Amino acid sequence: MRAVVCSELGGPEKLALKEIESPVVGPGQVKLGVHAASFNFLDTLIIRGLYQDRPDVPFVPGAEAAGRVLEVGEGVTHLKPGQPAIALAGTGAFAEELVTDAQRVLPIPEGFSMQVAASLATAYGTSHYALEHQAGLKAGETLLVLGAAGGVGLAAVELGKLMGARVIAAASSAEKLDAAREAGATEFINYAEEDLKARVKEITGGKGVDVVYDPVGAELAIPAIRSLAWGGRYLVIGFAGGSIPELPLNLLLLKGASAVGVFWGAWVQRDPAGAAASFRQLMTWLASGELRPNIRECYPLEDFEKGFVSLQSRKAIGKVVLVVAAEAKD
Repeated sequence: MRAVVCSELGGPEKLALKEIESPVVGPGQVKLGVHAASFNFLDTLIIRGLYQDRPDVPFVPGAEAAGRVLEVGEGVTHLKPGQPAIALAGTGAFAEELVTDAQRVLPIPEGFSMQVAASLATAYGTSHYALEHQAGLKAGETLLVLGAAGGVGLAAVELGKLMGARVIAAASSAEKLDAAREAGATEFINYAEEDLKARVKEITGGKGVDVVYDPVGAELAIPAIRSLAWGGRYLVIGFAGGSIPELPLNLLLLKGASAVGVFWGAWVQRDPAGAAASFRQLMTWLASGELRPNIRECYPLEDFEKGFVSLQSRKAIGKVVLVVAAEAKD
């Protein structure tokens, strides 16, 4: 089978599309024939050895995929061959086949778009876990989303609106803010041109925001924390800005606020039942049309490098998808 292989840590130029052996299914595992996989910022980190999980080389990158079950191992009862499903694999998705633990594979309805399914789990799963479980976001509260045009950012905007929050979108260009407007944001901050803290103060009448959703980190973290209202929650999603900020804990004390880590992948492993319930809720919203994943870029497997370049340049809007099999083009 064909797979994108990381044999040496580094940028996407170090990766290669190769023919490798089909993975073998063990007890409690599932083999998926991959139709589509989506890129996430963590993929740009893991190939450099900069992510929390550091697989030994060689390995196949790609955290999530959608396709059809090819084979199930001993003890697997919730899936059967031929069934459409998504895999939250962590690695292995950028290939024609992958094998992962059965608890990481969830069925999807027949006829569901493979591109949409592949774009759902990490972005929307992270955002739902962050807003519902970690922040306890309530209707009527104000949510500030940084990096609001990326995959997780747009998902947070959509979910925040769906949960009844007032959503302020912050991004680095007018084009990105337009995408956030389409997703449901009602106020906007271009932090490439405007002072984040001053604009939040202006928009909220000096009150501040109840929840900050921050997948960027870097120089935006401290002004975002300064923008919290009393009792606010600062969600640590990731560090797409390139550096991990040092947080002044006195600001949390003075605001009666909290900084909350959001490690969705670990939650999925530690609470598979909770993660499955979250996924079912997301699928319900998708089926009703209340969620609409924004897929702007699709590349065939042989053009995988373009997907990596789009993400690491921070120019991508919405989700970037790798099309592996013909059914995913529907």
